[in-house]
Order: sequence, then C-alpha cells, then structure tokens
Amino acid sequence: MTLLFFSFFWIFLSLCFFSQNKGKEAAKLVLLSSELPRRRWLAIRVRLNHKSPTNSTTLIELYVRLRINNESHGCVCFDAHFWDGKTDDSNAFSAAWKAACSAATQNPTVVVPSSKDFLVYPLTFHGPCKSSNISFQLMGTINAPSSPSVWTGRNAKRWLIFHGVTGLLITGSGTFNGHGSEWWDLSCAHHPNMMGCATVIPMALNIIHCKRSTISDIYTIDSAKFHVVVNQSSDILVQNMHITAPESSPNTDGIHIELSKNVLVNNSVIATGDDCVSIGELSSNITVSYITCGPGHGVSVGSVGKYGNSVKVENIHVEKVNFKGTTNGVRIKTWQIGLGYVRKISFEHITLESVQNPIYIDQYYCDINGTRGNCEPKSTGVHISEVTYDDIVGTSSSNAAIYLNCSQSVACTGINLSNIKIKSDKSGQQIISECTNAHGTNSGVVQPKSCLQS
Repeated sequence: MTLLFFSFFWIFLSLCFFSQNKGKEAAKLVLLSSELPRRRWLAIRVRLNHKSPTNSTTLIELYVRLRINNESHGCVCFDAHFWDGKTDDSNAFSAAWKAACSAATQNPTVVVPSSKDFLVYPLTFHGPCKSSNISFQLMGTINAPSSPSVWTGRNAKRWLIFHGVTGLLITGSGTFNGHGSEWWDLSCAHHPNMMGCATVIPMALNIIHCKRSTISDIYTIDSAKFHVVVNQSSDILVQNMHITAPESSPNTDGIHIELSKNVLVNNSVIATGDDCVSIGELSSNITVSYITCGPGHGVSVGSVGKYGNSVKVENIHVEKVNFKGTTNGVRIKTWQIGLGYVRKISFEHITLESVQNPIYIDQYYCDINGTRGNCEPKSTGVHISEVTYDDIVGTSSSNAAIYLNCSQSVACTGINLSNIKIKSDKSGQQIISECTNAHGTNSGVVQPKSCLQS
C-alpha cells in the first residue's frame, strides 16, 4: 500500500503544472481523475511560488480536500498572493469554493491554512452544491477591507455570504475580522445627526437560504455591523463561537436570526456593542443556550414590527445564559405600528451579574429622527403572550429589575414569573418591578415583588 501511495503521489505531482506570467505564478486549474480505493481522504495542498517585487519567493497554501470515492477529485491552483491580509485574495477564495461546490465527491472541503492572513472583498459562496455536505475549514484569518471608501460600488450591506447551500459546515479555529472601526465612526446609529453618516453597513458572515448547516468553533471580531446572520434558513446549528467587538461599537450584534426556523445557538462567548443574540421577524423554533453574554445589550426578541408589517415570532427558548454587565438581560422589543404576535417565549435558568434591565419588555420601541425616544401612542401593536420567566437569579444595576411596558392597545397576556431572585448590586438598595398593561400569573418566589395584573 505504501508503494502504491507514493507511486500515485509522484504521478499526481507530475501532472500538476504552473505557468509563469511576468515573474508571478498565475492561477491555473488542474482537475485530474483517478480511480483509488473507496473511503480514503486525500488532502491536496496547492503551493504557488510567487515572485514578490523583491524577487523573494512566497509559498502559498490554499487547498481543497475531496473525499475519494471512485470519482473525480481535484488539484486546484489558486492565486492567493502573499497571505499578508493586504492584497486582495477574493479570486482565490471564489475559485476554491467553485471547485469544491462542483465536486461530485463526499464532503469536499475548502481549507484556509493556519497562521495566514487573507484579504477578501465582499463575496458570495453560491449553492446548491453537488455534494450533500460541504465544509469550509477556517484555520487562518480572513480580513474584510478596513476602509469604507474601498466598498464603493460593492455590496456594502453584507461582507461574506453563503447562499443556498445544504449541508454546510463552517468550522476551524480561525478568525473572521470585520475591521469595522472606521464604519462605526460613520454609523448613523452612532452619529444620527452627522451629515453623510452611513445607513448601509456590512454584516460579516451571512447564512442565507441554507439548510441543515453548522457554524462551529469560529472567532469573529470587530464586524462593522452584525457578526453572524442567519436569514431565511432552517435547521441551523451555531455553536462554540467567540464573538467580540468593543462595548461602544454600534449595531454589532453577535448573532442575528430572522426569517428562519429550527435554529440552535449553543455554548458561545459573545461580547459586543449590541445584542449578544437577536431574534427578528418570522422566526420560530429558536433555542439559545449556554451563552456567556457581556458586555452588550443582552438577548433580545426583536425589535419587530418596525415597518407596520405582520409579525410572527413563536417558540423561542432562551436558557442557561450568564449575563455580565449588560445593559439588558432578557428583552422583548416591538414597534407600536407592528401587527401580529410574539408568543410561546421562555427565559429559563438565567444568571445576572450587574445587569441594568434584567427582565424587560418594551412595546413602545421607536425612534424620532434617529434618536430613541417617547413616540406618540398608536392604536396598533404586536400581541405578546405566553411568556415564561423561570429561575432567573442575580444582581441588577438599576432600580427596576422587572420592567414590563406593554401596549395600551394590545396588552401583554399569559406572562408567568416563577422563581425570580434578583437583588441590587449595591449594598442596602431596594429594587422594584414596574408593569404597564402586563397580565399573567406568579409562582414560587418572585423577588422583587411581582407587578403583574391578573
């Protein structure tokens, strides 16, 4: 077997070729077919010797790994430049994805090597793919362009998109770096009165129209806007994530879910300038568990109903989350002009460490000229019902540990408070509950005293 392997190896290498173009290796596609025993893996590293301006040689490694199952497998050469994080490597990533996605093998894998930095401009990795499973293994660092000016004429709403892929696995120990600091300084959310402020800001990693997919063990840092977005997708697992951005960074939600169903966010550490996890319109069967959140704005259902649309959000379960120094704990926020419902929501087994608004419902969420404020009451509203708060313990940094501000037009109903033990983080200070149009029941200990109406 050893002799057979090395014989094939040397034959394979002899068939791969590289073409020079003005002192630099050009990317060439070499697809080879060969019959090999079933159920073997072949990791094919494509090394390109580039001539830099100083004529020194730089070794490039970006490769596709294909499972060999008596089908074609490939050696793909990619022009990945100098993996310095400063030269555009978008074409190499696009070529790598296309090769893997079109491979008729089991679980083709795009591998981004460790200890390497790559610069990638806005890029969409399109599906569907031939294989029922495909992997994107991130070991190095993928960098977004840092200057907003270079996004002119490009998709400034989203940076990296995986679209229409089934059986996608994004994994590794690498990093998506959004380089968002210059965007934050231009954000209308941060500077609502600034002339020429940016209303369209790129979200980093976008999973759109995907099914049966997993994102695991990835670091995402300093996104210009949301770090991870799950949109119009189903059966998605997001786990073991490390997501960070400065506390002052605007709209840098860790994970945002919308128009999706059957999503599990699990076992992750999130510290950003906005919601650690936010759940938007038309979402159902969402579970958020074992999360360390802070700094940030907590875990939010909403905001929803901003455009006067009919909202349908249900079966949302948030459990075993530890909030540290966040501005909110568990929050539901709706706009008055919205219609529809938010129902069957549970917040359970929550711990709080100096959280400003531990339990929070705001049905008057709005803005006036870009600034959050007291908006004029409307006759419409989203109906919030069947919401359970159970086993929530810890400390509050504000006087009102329970704040349920429900609509005078469409009151909150079916709220249940159970086993709530929240005290002030300041010695000797009492805390209270504040409720408006909130109806429900209590069970077990509720501290501070419940303000629910029957």
